Amino acid sequence: MFSYSVVGAQLYTGDMIFVMISFLILMFLIKLIAWNPITKMMQNRSDKIANDIDSAKNSRDKAAELAQQRQAQLDKTREDANNLINTAKENGQRQREQIVEDARNEASNLKSSAEKDIEQQRQEALANSRKDVASLSIEIATKIISKELNEQDQKGLVDSYIEGLGKQK
Repeated sequence: MFSYSVVGAQLYTGDMIFVMISFLILMFLIKLIAWNPITKMMQNRSDKIANDIDSAKNSRDKAAELAQQRQAQLDKTREDANNLINTAKENGQRQREQIVEDARNEASNLKSSAEKDIEQQRQEALANSRKDVASLSIEIATKIISKELNEQDQKGLVDSYIEGLGKQK
């Protein structure tokens, strides 16, 4: 089948040496031409990934810090809103109490004023009644006695009549 000859072995060995030398030259050329750029590219990529990871970590830390600040501001805003609501409630309560107190004072003043007006009107009515009673008494007395009384007698008669009315009540 296959015969191995010395000449064939020399060719085969020579080809093998040529292929090895060609391979070594090719490897050297690859090292000079491709290996350094590939290594540099891989290093750049590694640096970029490391920078991206650091940047992402920094961004995450900043985001967490901002979230804490926002939460603190939100808590402060809620507290301020609650304080405003409580203050408004207290002010409303004070105003309500003041309005009620003012209304009571006004009602008391109105009642006092009404009592004074009633007393004054009663006094005026009593005085008018005295005058009317005096006039009527004089007319009646004049008709009965057929003479006119002087003013002092008239007042005395009216006063005694009114005192009699007061005692009857």
